Amino acid sequence: MKVGLGQRPWTAVLMLVCVATGCGGGGGGEPVADPVGTVPATDNTLPVTPSGPASDATTAGTPSVPYPTLENLSVEWPFTGDANGNAVVEVRVRRAGSGAWQASLPLRRVAAGSTEGRSWSTHHVGSVFDLQPDTAYELELTLNDPDGGAVQRIVQARTRGVPAPMAGAPVKPATPSTLGAVMAGARPGDIIELAAGTYAGFEWTKDGSTGQPIVLRAATRGAAIVEGELAMFSRHHVHLDGLTVNGRVRLNSSNDIAVVRCTINARAGATNGDGIVMFRRGENAYIADNVITGTTPWTEAAMGAGGANLGEGIAVTGPGHVIRNNRVSGFRDGVSFMEEDEAVDQHSLDVIENDIENATDDAIEADFCQHNCRILRNRITNAFVGVSSQPGLGGPTYFVRNVMYNIAHVAFKLYRGSHGDVLLHNTVVKAGDGLAVYAGVPVSALMTRNNLIIGGRPGDGAYAGGGAGRVIELRDLVLAGADMDHDALGAHDGSFAGRLADVTFASLAELRRGPQEPHAVEVSMAVFASGVAFPTDARTRYAAPDLQLRAGAAALDVGAVLPGINDGFTGMAPDAGAYELGGAAPAYGPR
Repeated sequence: MKVGLGQRPWTAVLMLVCVATGCGGGGGGEPVADPVGTVPATDNTLPVTPSGPASDATTAGTPSVPYPTLENLSVEWPFTGDANGNAVVEVRVRRAGSGAWQASLPLRRVAAGSTEGRSWSTHHVGSVFDLQPDTAYELELTLNDPDGGAVQRIVQARTRGVPAPMAGAPVKPATPSTLGAVMAGARPGDIIELAAGTYAGFEWTKDGSTGQPIVLRAATRGAAIVEGELAMFSRHHVHLDGLTVNGRVRLNSSNDIAVVRCTINARAGATNGDGIVMFRRGENAYIADNVITGTTPWTEAAMGAGGANLGEGIAVTGPGHVIRNNRVSGFRDGVSFMEEDEAVDQHSLDVIENDIENATDDAIEADFCQHNCRILRNRITNAFVGVSSQPGLGGPTYFVRNVMYNIAHVAFKLYRGSHGDVLLHNTVVKAGDGLAVYAGVPVSALMTRNNLIIGGRPGDGAYAGGGAGRVIELRDLVLAGADMDHDALGAHDGSFAGRLADVTFASLAELRRGPQEPHAVEVSMAVFASGVAFPTDARTRYAAPDLQLRAGAAALDVGAVLPGINDGFTGMAPDAGAYELGGAAPAYGPR
C-alpha cells in the first residue's frame, strides 16, 4: 500500500536543482552550500489564509541533500517562524524524469536545543530510504502550515555508486619484497595486485582520484596477509579488496576509501584490539562485506564500559559513510561513531545489514549523531547494549528493522539527554526490562512504531543487569513531543507492567489508556515460527536464532503504515517487528 499526499494549497512552487555531490556541508541544521539552478517561484493556487499571529507562519529557507549515500538521501530544510510548531513537511520521491511518485516518511520537525555541549537549530529534517545506487531522483517536499507560508519545492539529488576500479585499469603485481617500489610508482587508476605472502604492516601514501581509485587487491582473496597495521592518513580514493590484516586498518582523515571483502583479525598491544578505525574526520567511506574478529570474550567480567574489554570493530567519524554487510564479533563495540570532541559532522551515515555478536559494551554505538544516522536491518546477538544513542543531537537518528537477541543491559541506550530517536520495526528479545532507559536525564522527541519487544524476569541466579522484567521502563521520557504507538510488547512469563514518565500501568488495557501506545498489543514468545527459547541468562553465549513470525501470531497486521518503510506489506496492515510474514530476511553479514 502506498499513501499519496493528495492535493493541498501552497503559496508558491520553487523548482530547485541540487547537484547532490556539491550539496555537502555541516550537520546540526545549519545551511549547506547553495544549490544551483533555482527557478523563480510561481503561484499555483490560492494562498493559505493565515489563522494566527504572524510569528506562527513559516518562512522556508533552502532545502539541501547533504552527503548522499548509496541507498539513502538526507534532507534538511531550515525555516523561521512557526512559533506554534504546527507546520509539517510531507515527502514524495521518484526517479528523475519518471512519472510515478511514491510517498516517503515525512520530515521530522526538530526544535532548537542542546545537550552535552552541542546545540542545533530549528529545521525540518529526515531521510528517504532504500533507493538504488548511482541513480538520479527527484524529491517533492510539501510544507504545510495552516498559519501561512505553505510551499512546495522539488529537489534533485543522485545517490552514490558502489565503489569500483576504473574500467580498463592497469594491473601492477606486487610481492612482499617489491611492494614499496610498486607503491612509490602508483598512479590514479592503478590496481596493485598483491601476491600471496606475508607483508609487514605499512602506511599507504598515494592517492587516487574521482573515477580513478588506486586499488590494493589480493591476487587470491585472503592470501595476501598484512602483519600489523595498514594505515592511511589524509588519503583519498583508495580501495582495499580481499586482504587479510592481522592487526588493524586505520583511515584517519581519509575520504572516499573502500574496504571490502577483507578479513581483519584484531590484535591487542600497539593496535589496541581495533579492527577498522577512522579516529579523525573523513568522508564517504564504504566498509562492506568484511569479517572482523576481536579478542574480547563474552563474559560477565567483560561487560559494560568499565569491563575487561578491548577494541572497536569499526569506528568512524565524519559524514557520508556506509558500513554494511560486515560480520563483527568479539569487540567492546561492534560498530561505533566517535564521541565528545572527537565526534565531527556525524550525519548522513548508514549502518546496514551487519551481523554483530559478542559486543561487551555496545553492538552499534551511534552516539553524537547530528541527524540522519540510519541504523537499518542489522542482526545483533549477545551484546551488553544493543544500539546506543548517547546522545542524539536533535535527530532524527533512525533505528529500523534491527533484530536483537540476548541483550544484557538495554536494547536502546538513549542516554545523556538524547533527542530525536526514531525506533521503527525492531525486534528485541532479552531478559529484564524490554524497552528501558535508566539514564536519569530526559529522553526527548522519541518516536516508536511497530516494534516487537519481549522482556521478562531473568532466570534464577542469572545476570540481572537488564532490569526486573517490565515491558517498558521509561521514567525519563519527556511526554511532550513523544510519539509512541502500535508496538507489540510482552514478557516471557506473562506479566505486563511498566512505566512511561510518571504514568504506571499493570496491564495492556492500562497502557492503552495512557498518554502513549493507544494501539499497543500484547505478545509472547509464541509469536515466533521456530520455537525460539527465551535467553534467561545474558552471560550465556547464544547462537543467532530465527525470529521470523509464525502464521496467526499476535504481532501480525497490527502495525501502522509508514510510507517508504513498510511499503508492500501483506494483509490488513504491516506486521510488528523486523520481519513481515512471508517476506525474505536480509542477508546479514558478508554477501
